[in-house]
Amino acid sequence: MIVVNNKIIPFDGYKAMTIWPFVFVRSELSEIDMNHEKIHGRQQVEMLWLLFFIWYGVEYLLRAVFGGYNLGKNVSFEREAYDKDIDLNYLKHRRFWAFLKYIKED
Repeated sequence: MIVVNNKIIPFDGYKAMTIWPFVFVRSELSEIDMNHEKIHGRQQVEMLWLLFFIWYGVEYLLRAVFGGYNLGKNVSFEREAYDKDIDLNYLKHRRFWAFLKYIKED
């Protein structure tokens, strides 16, 4: 992945944003933060990039209407990335479309 340091993307309040193959960052990322972004990169590749962003947007809106709490972290892609970002070997054994198990509410 190509790391791009800048002050525009991601928006204020966020450390990084992945738009594969780029990771846009405001400052240095820890190994865990970078692993989190790599998980998003894998999600985007396996969903042929555009489908990822459509799915993310639709799920975000549905959770806003029906869930209403902690929206950004409650999207299935984020739930997988936050759950697995401390496992630096996760991408070596991650299953295809692994985010699907995070769609269900707890």
